[in-house]
Amino acid sequence: MNKTVLITGATAGIGLSIAQSFAKQGDRLILTGRRTERLQELANSLPTAVFPLTFDIRKLEEVKQAIQSLPDSWKEVDILINNAGLASGKEAIQNGLIEDWDKMIDTNVKGLLYLSKEIIPGMVQKGRGHIINIGSIAGKQVYPGGGVYCATKFAVDALSQAMRIDLLPHGIKVTNVAPGAVETEFSMVRFKGDKAKADSVYQGYTPLRAEDIADIVMYVANQPIHVNINEIVVTATAQANSHYLYKKS
Repeated sequence: MNKTVLITGATAGIGLSIAQSFAKQGDRLILTGRRTERLQELANSLPTAVFPLTFDIRKLEEVKQAIQSLPDSWKEVDILINNAGLASGKEAIQNGLIEDWDKMIDTNVKGLLYLSKEIIPGMVQKGRGHIINIGSIAGKQVYPGGGVYCATKFAVDALSQAMRIDLLPHGIKVTNVAPGAVETEFSMVRFKGDKAKADSVYQGYTPLRAEDIADIVMYVANQPIHVNINEIVVTATAQANSHYLYKKS
């Protein structure tokens, strides 16, 4: 039976690849993002039923209104993929910009909570569902200049564990997928459009691709009903963790 899958941050990178993978499987998709035009283009390009929702995940009232606007036939979400997230800036704590901190905390932590709060009650009522949180190895080890971003991903790690415990009696699966360096728009956003800086992050080695993470999400999501993969940490072959990355000169 085809499932209804809600994917946040679906217009680019990992979210886009995940959407394409579920579409190939024939599942129905609720796709969220802030860019209406890109969402609609994506919806039109996929070989499955798609319901696009444009809203800012950082704003609680927008989240509530968007989810409440779903027609009854779309309200039962089987899989929630909390993919929306970003890094902004890479300064030491003493030089960090508060607006960058707010953007990361509001998106990566509060946005994940806001959306989950709207979807979880339906899963509890059905007695089944799967929440897949896209975390990061930045939620395992802190690296220089990544203090607040790492803190948000440590929070995703902790929230994934907490959800797993709290939702255990309701038959709801929870998985934390924690990738290392993935070549997407991530670094362009972090360095605020500085292409040279963004490109340098991925030079000298072969980074993960968005498609790699989508493959892992599909594997996790297609396990038998009695199997829950609690966590997957994945890096490029050239990367051991947040600190150790081998680049060829």
